[in-house]
Amino acid sequence: MEKNRRNFIRLTGMTGLGLAGGGFIQGFGALLHSTKQPENLMAMGNSILPGEQTSIIGAYGNWAAGLTENKLPSLSFRNTAFKDIASWKIAARKRLAERLNVPSTGAIPKVTVKRAFEYDGLHMEELSWQLPYGPVTDAILLKPINAKGKLPGILAFHDHGGLKYFGTKKITRTADALHPIIAEHQKESYENLAWANEIAKRGYVVLVSDAFPFASRRVLLKDVPKDLRDGLSDPVDENVEQIKAYNNWAYNHEHIMAKSLFCAGTTWPGVFYAEDKKALDVLCARPDVDPNCIGCGGLSGGGMRTVFMAGQDDRIKCAVCVGFMTTWKDFVLNKAPNHTWMTYVPILPNELDFPEILGLRVPLPTMVLNDTEDELYTLPEMRAADKILADVYQKAGAADHYKCSYYPGPHKFDRAMQAEAFDWFDKWLKA
Repeated sequence: MEKNRRNFIRLTGMTGLGLAGGGFIQGFGALLHSTKQPENLMAMGNSILPGEQTSIIGAYGNWAAGLTENKLPSLSFRNTAFKDIASWKIAARKRLAERLNVPSTGAIPKVTVKRAFEYDGLHMEELSWQLPYGPVTDAILLKPINAKGKLPGILAFHDHGGLKYFGTKKITRTADALHPIIAEHQKESYENLAWANEIAKRGYVVLVSDAFPFASRRVLLKDVPKDLRDGLSDPVDENVEQIKAYNNWAYNHEHIMAKSLFCAGTTWPGVFYAEDKKALDVLCARPDVDPNCIGCGGLSGGGMRTVFMAGQDDRIKCAVCVGFMTTWKDFVLNKAPNHTWMTYVPILPNELDFPEILGLRVPLPTMVLNDTEDELYTLPEMRAADKILADVYQKAGAADHYKCSYYPGPHKFDRAMQAEAFDWFDKWLKA
């Protein structure tokens, strides 16, 4: 049953920032009691839905997809009207910023070092900082023990995974003992590796911070009206069942958070970008970091955050997006149910296709890693997104600065994929 539950989470999009974990999804809970249900859903896999009139919104699918079908988005660099990269970037990024309506997060926050220690051949620091809103942000910094001088830096983005109770812990390891949920998550998504540790060992200063609203930044049950708590209380680390119940609650709370952010005049990707940019400020301000050699990357929702961060901030000299690349069309017709509310930017598909957000960084080095059986996207639209990015880099005369690789298997960032990603960082950040 546990395996079936995890497979179902893969297929219903408790990612957007990752994979594994979570609980029963409202509206689908009864289906989970059938041991055959996840396998039945898996049959669709990442193929296009059958039938010309079949879509996740029924007969409206072709009409909805047709609103942007066969026409280049107005700010696509693929348009022949755009010839100068610099002027196009200014216009396209300005419009993206307007669509995101990124909230203000003030100046570079004061960073508190809560604890410094050594583990796994690395110097580690548990950090925190306060933004103008919400609880304190916790973060973990990793670098080789006895490292000298300025090192290149990596802003490492954790995934979603349906695990809002956790953040930085999903991609780090700071002690021998792992929480059982994290141990399972790292096994499924990262082939038993804490990838932030592994890249730090190569000679990087790596910063991992809790994203909104995960871990230290999560929504506390005590802070919402009692009738929205589903009879739950905020969990403690030792109680696995309480944590699973919270993760399920937090998933079902996403539509409320998204609608509230829209009503507040901002967007979820805008909040991500605002807070990730503060983490980038913190990383670049460190005396042990070379601010001219910064990379970022992550799996799934971490890949999504990579798209928005790397597409807008040229301090990111090298980017690796893992397990989050497709087209808006794929969401319209096939895969919106598989994804979190954290993904969407209203109106933007008229102006930029999803891969073109990442393409805003051209000609800076960019890598995309896909899994051929990734259930969160259809393979044809993954390939369509790959072609869009390749065309953007080709037009910019920087074809060798873009690479996309495909790996067999489902949604993951396994050892082979990590090796290619780390080599890409080395190539562009250590030269």
